[in-house]
Amino acid sequence: MIQFLSFLISGISLGSVYAIIALGYSMVYGIAKMLNFAHGDVIMIGAYIAFCTVQYLHLPPLVAVLAAVVVCTVLGILIEGLAYKPLRQASSLAVLITAIGMSYLLQNVALLIWGANPKSFPSVISLGTLSLFDGRLRITSETFVTILANIVIMIALTLFTNRTKMGKAMRCVSEDKGAAELMGVNVNSTISMTFAIGSALAAVAGVLLCSSYPTLMPTTGAMPGIKAFTAAVFGGIGSIPGALIGGLLLGVIEILGRAYISTELSDAIVFAVLIVVLLVKPTGLLGKPTHEKV
Repeated sequence: MIQFLSFLISGISLGSVYAIIALGYSMVYGIAKMLNFAHGDVIMIGAYIAFCTVQYLHLPPLVAVLAAVVVCTVLGILIEGLAYKPLRQASSLAVLITAIGMSYLLQNVALLIWGANPKSFPSVISLGTLSLFDGRLRITSETFVTILANIVIMIALTLFTNRTKMGKAMRCVSEDKGAAELMGVNVNSTISMTFAIGSALAAVAGVLLCSSYPTLMPTTGAMPGIKAFTAAVFGGIGSIPGALIGGLLLGVIEILGRAYISTELSDAIVFAVLIVVLLVKPTGLLGKPTHEKV
């Protein structure tokens, strides 16, 4: 029972990272109606910035996290302005190809700057370990902070989208860009803000991920990015609560599958569950079907 509880906590921790990353996919798709496949590589850039800040500049971990957030926020705005903004009226295929191209560009830039050799990421969280049940259950500070960060981010983002002027503008643009523009909403600025928030969250996720799994290389964000996209689809892409539920479920399924079935098949199990869910409910767990007028 204690072993199962340990696996469950690990799954919630991993799922919290997936949920934070999935928020970026959901927000961008919900508002701009496009899939930003470079999002996973922004995670990697954020982790590298934090690594360099701690390892080479010898600055405190909190400064490293803030530096990663600032750099990734600016990077997200640049990516949107240079790569996606000119394609506002283009076909979805053109946007998809551009997103894949941007992903490869970021990976190769990281390869040129930091090289292909894996780097050991120093944990930015050092609060000790919580021992329960006479030491049989141990919860690391990385696990605790990751789960707490996920909760805080979800609450803050929900309040932001429901209570602030920019959040309401985002919801308006998500519903109807044309009508939002007629009502005085600056659609371009709103989409840029969405990319900025998503990229900032990607930086936080990158630091949390590498603190728990301390191997850093140019492809670090690729698989977590794919799994987080899967979590976004699982929960209902475009939905903030859906990103949370999808991420947590995906993390728990992956860890339990790795522990009780097969380490090699854990990824296959995750995607198999996604296929089953989409066969039963194509819009995801919390997704709503959309009807287009013709």
